[in-house]
Amino acid sequence: MAEATQAGTRRGDWRNTQAGELLSEFLGTFVLIAFGTGVVAMAVAGLPQSGRGDGTISNGDWLLITFGWGMAVIMGVYVAGGISGAHINPAVTIALAVRRGFAWSKVPGYIVAQFLGAFVGAALVFLNYRDAISAAEEAAGVGSKDASTVGIFVTGPAQYFDDYWGPVISEITGTALLIIIVFAVIDTMNIPPKANLGAVIIGFGVMAIGMSFGANSGYAINPARDFGPRIFTWMAGWGDSAMPGVQGNLSAYWWVPIVAPVIGAVIGAFIYDFLINDVLKARHKPADPDLVQRGEVAEDEL
Repeated sequence: MAEATQAGTRRGDWRNTQAGELLSEFLGTFVLIAFGTGVVAMAVAGLPQSGRGDGTISNGDWLLITFGWGMAVIMGVYVAGGISGAHINPAVTIALAVRRGFAWSKVPGYIVAQFLGAFVGAALVFLNYRDAISAAEEAAGVGSKDASTVGIFVTGPAQYFDDYWGPVISEITGTALLIIIVFAVIDTMNIPPKANLGAVIIGFGVMAIGMSFGANSGYAINPARDFGPRIFTWMAGWGDSAMPGVQGNLSAYWWVPIVAPVIGAVIGAFIYDFLINDVLKARHKPADPDLVQRGEVAEDEL
């Protein structure tokens, strides 16, 4: 019996290493993308081709998509929060490393896990909606794996942009706002949400960003959210519209949802610390004594 117990302990040791955190990030990001790209597939292909709607896409579907992505963030954070802190976003990971002491040695592993989770999440959505996507392309009179449907999985610039600056600025803006919200939620000197409501606040923040700034670039605000599905769609046959990202008037869009969110995340982190966190410290604002940290998630102390 003792030998069996020791063997079980040895097999379980990996759970106390970074491997456990990486699996948490993988699953959290997988859940994020499964629900997030799933709601886009529902709005663009599933509902119009199912016979359950009028067969058209309306501006009201943008509310469905933004609400769906907000819920996707909430679900992903709740899944992974207790172990890894549920970064589920390379931009968040980098911002936490730059301004919150997150170990730089962990950053590459977290980012790889997030990209892999996003890739598999996109694959799951394609498995469920491939017939609907084909029907949508046939109804539109376009070819299979057309550029018009790659947007189910990846972000792209609005048609009124003919250069990269507009989408870059939009992604920097959206991600900076996201990081400001995240830092405010996890700041125990500010007004931290209790009863584990931090995930809900962040999800509402993502909804607000989508509703206010989403049209310009599809508000990736997360390199993994775009790049993982982009690699999948490229492998699945979408070709140049996926990689290098021939979208609208731009011939290589793939780098924008990677580079711009990282820049925005660092900017947002510095803005929050300079205008809020440093002020709280200068006023000697104590941390909320009723909160403890589990992973990176604030919880009520019982």
